[in-house]
Amino acid sequence: MYHFIKDKDFLKRMKSVCCDIINQLVQQINGDGKMRVKANLVGSGAKNLITQNENNAVDLDFNLEIVDSGIFNINDGNGIKGYVRKQFNIVLKANDWGDCQDSTSALTTEQRIFNKGNKTPFSIDLCIITTDNNGWYRLIHDKTGYTYMDCWFWNKARNSEGLQKKVDWLKKNDLWLEVRDVYLDKKNMYLRRNDHDHSSFNIYIETVNEVYNRH
Repeated sequence: MYHFIKDKDFLKRMKSVCCDIINQLVQQINGDGKMRVKANLVGSGAKNLITQNENNAVDLDFNLEIVDSGIFNINDGNGIKGYVRKQFNIVLKANDWGDCQDSTSALTTEQRIFNKGNKTPFSIDLCIITTDNNGWYRLIHDKTGYTYMDCWFWNKARNSEGLQKKVDWLKKNDLWLEVRDVYLDKKNMYLRRNDHDHSSFNIYIETVNEVYNRH
């Protein structure tokens, strides 16, 4: 079952390492001049809701937001993800990490383990997103098993409108402990159901909306 990670030293070190790599990626892309991006640690990682299933590995979720698609048409998902993946691998190699893997909704790094202290493996999941007044959209690579038949599209995160305003209201009204409890309950509920279609970020959105609407 899921539990919150309580080792603050490990969390601090893990966040520091992963955030540094993502910051290098932003500088790498923006310095290249082909598009402009910004990045954020999102969902559970950004709000101190990092969970671990028993002793399994932990991943930190980052969003790489396209500020200006530059030379790329915003609907050229193949070109955009291929370019970001290439730049990400350059940064990873410079930090002695292996190449990232292209999953359906993210670029995923290899797992790393600190030489000293907590030996929990950790990795980075990097989603490419764009936003507008209606919410957040993630770049999805729909894999068919035949590369020439694959497609890429922007998928809106359900009920993501006004998410940050809701988070700010919940914190202002001292309701964040309730958010933590509901988030952990939902993680374990989906685990018991063997439901792997709900990412940590989607569960986070669902939790914020539920607690916000309740109050």
